[in-house]
Amino acid sequence: MSILTVFSMPTMNAAKYNQVIRELEAAGQGKPKGRLHHVASSKEDGSFMVTDVWASAELLAEFGKTLIPVLKNAGVTPVEPEVQQVQNVIEG
Repeated sequence: MSILTVFSMPTMNAAKYNQVIRELEAAGQGKPKGRLHHVASSKEDGSFMVTDVWASAELLAEFGKTLIPVLKNAGVTPVEPEVQQVQNVIEG
């Protein structure tokens, strides 16, 4: 079953987000297996919120093995996401 993850990232800003994306792409994880949707947004205070839809929690956990070191390298403190089961997705 698909899951929705919401990461509130107080130590991430636009520059760090861009660095993380570049490093993930360099590691071959720019479009990780199982991630169906990815949305990143900047909050008023400059911190970031990242929301993803994953095919499964197991695929998210596998991606985390690459993501966590990349976040730390960029100076971002990893956080536990809020996780919910997806009921429905309507495109458009």
